[in-house]
Amino acid sequence: MSASETAGSLAERPTGPPKEVTTWKTRIRWIYKLKGLTPFVAALLIWWLTWEIWQPHERILVSPAEVWSALVALVREGILSAYIEQSLKRLAFGVMVGVGVGVPLGWLIGLNRSLADASEPVLRFFNSVSGIAWLPLLILWFGFTERTITAIIVYTMLFPVLFNAMIGVRTVPDRLSQATRTLGAGRLRVVRDVYMPGSFPSVMTGVRLGIGFGWRALIAGEFVVGGGGLGFLIFNARTQGLISEIIGGMLVLGLLWLALDRLILQPIEQYTTVRWGLVRL
Repeated sequence: MSASETAGSLAERPTGPPKEVTTWKTRIRWIYKLKGLTPFVAALLIWWLTWEIWQPHERILVSPAEVWSALVALVREGILSAYIEQSLKRLAFGVMVGVGVGVPLGWLIGLNRSLADASEPVLRFFNSVSGIAWLPLLILWFGFTERTITAIIVYTMLFPVLFNAMIGVRTVPDRLSQATRTLGAGRLRVVRDVYMPGSFPSVMTGVRLGIGFGWRALIAGEFVVGGGGLGFLIFNARTQGLISEIIGGMLVLGLLWLALDRLILQPIEQYTTVRWGLVRL
């Protein structure tokens, strides 16, 4: 066999894994990604079987098909998208204020040991008082207005973020700041290169907790105050006895929060945790 024939036969040989192996690997990968849907499918099946076997009154429980039809109708009318947008805008404003104020203030408090020790009981106290408990007082102050909803979201988000930012600074090992000072760094350089990056994992934990608490406070505020949003959608459906819209609104709430948490908050938290040394690769 000549050299050219040998080269041609080698070029015709497959260089990668067989196509069947690649196909099965792809299928297994997709199955692994979709395994998180198993609990939801099981819950949906239990819901449907319960409704089929029990056949409860429509004011107690409706079928999944009726809930789906109600959601489709709300989407077609533009109501659902408008309420989702309104709730997300309120939440986004709370995030901007809670993070924009809580993180810098938490850092400032954490940099002073005496101030941090004095502030910790106060911050723990306000963390333990749910934002929903402030609703009656906020209504007396601001009435049934947008300011009441905004205030309860900001309050509920601010203190977890502030507290965790302070704790993040206080838990940075002293040897890191001492080593940086030994190399000639000044106070501001130590804060920028040691305390701020070292506190990021704790800050992200506070942001994630704050947004979760703020989401619940937002829905409660929309329940009581009204003025649109997913909470208002559910509460308004209650007054009209529309069980399908109530359950549909609850499903949208849960799925929307799950999407926010898994697609945005969790990746950012994992990145900061790995980036700043709390996880060893």
